[in-house]
Amino acid sequence: MTTTDVPDSERVREAVRHYVERQPALERATEGFIVLVTSALDDAGINYLTVTGRTKSVESFAGKAARMVDGRLLYPDPLEQITDQIGLRVITYVRDDVDAVAQLLSGELTVLDDRDMGQETADQGRWGYSSRHLVVAVDASRTLTPEQEALRTFTASVQVRTVLQHAWAEFEHDIRYKGTVPEAHAPDLNRRFTLAAGLLELADKEFSAIRDRLQATMPEHPGDEPDESDPRLSAQDLAKFLAGAYPDAGWSRTEHYTWISGLLLELGIASLEELAQVLAGTDSEQITARMGYRYPPAAVRRLDDALLAVYGGDYITLHGNDHRVEQLRERLTKLD
Repeated sequence: MTTTDVPDSERVREAVRHYVERQPALERATEGFIVLVTSALDDAGINYLTVTGRTKSVESFAGKAARMVDGRLLYPDPLEQITDQIGLRVITYVRDDVDAVAQLLSGELTVLDDRDMGQETADQGRWGYSSRHLVVAVDASRTLTPEQEALRTFTASVQVRTVLQHAWAEFEHDIRYKGTVPEAHAPDLNRRFTLAAGLLELADKEFSAIRDRLQATMPEHPGDEPDESDPRLSAQDLAKFLAGAYPDAGWSRTEHYTWISGLLLELGIASLEELAQVLAGTDSEQITARMGYRYPPAAVRRLDDALLAVYGGDYITLHGNDHRVEQLRERLTKLD
């Protein structure tokens, strides 16, 4: 009996049986991809709200594997064709960062598929679901830790969306798929969901405009008095300073400003004046060009590069850099 002669129900049962056996490895790979993507975002300095992931449940896989279209299985080979067995979701604050995350992933991983669901909806002249969907795999040339080597045999589906897009999608999904909507109310609910999607798109644009305005007008030297009990530069003061030093750079995550303040303290830099003196002799545009970024680096990453250029190997050996020595060494070679 050939594969095509196998009844659909048997084919689905066999796929589910294999999926049950494979699920523990998928769960480990899911955690590995979360670490990989989070590390890439943090290292790039791209601002994001959360990175989460999940392994598709057996029940969900079985339901998807059994889907029929025109009397035929939608996925004749479920184990290969169902690409969201490992699912990650990256939530950003503004729409520009959705594109930055997608661009980063295309540089760090192999992108097997990339769909801009928001653009597809807009091309149809509608408002509605908006999210960037990518299917990624680890490039064969990428260096991985021994613990990450197993990731080479898996792919992951990654959704990238803003926090407002996420709120709309989660609420809409909850209402449509988990609740009971009387047929008589469906047209009005569809209209309201469409209206909400349009309003959220406007809100996303306004958030981007607010961020751009703040970055363009934020003073280089803040007027607030620093906390005398903490020898480090405050995250807020450093954020304002870097907004003036790198006006074309995006914001970094709040904890990244705190983290690099600790590195500055290790270098003996405890004031904005001292930091300004250190950066005075650097050419930020040249440093960024040598790094060859495929995405626009955020403010903390720009400072990180500048400190690496100034202090070289001494910067790499700082206690706060223990977790990324090899990455810094690779970056330092680009500056030589």
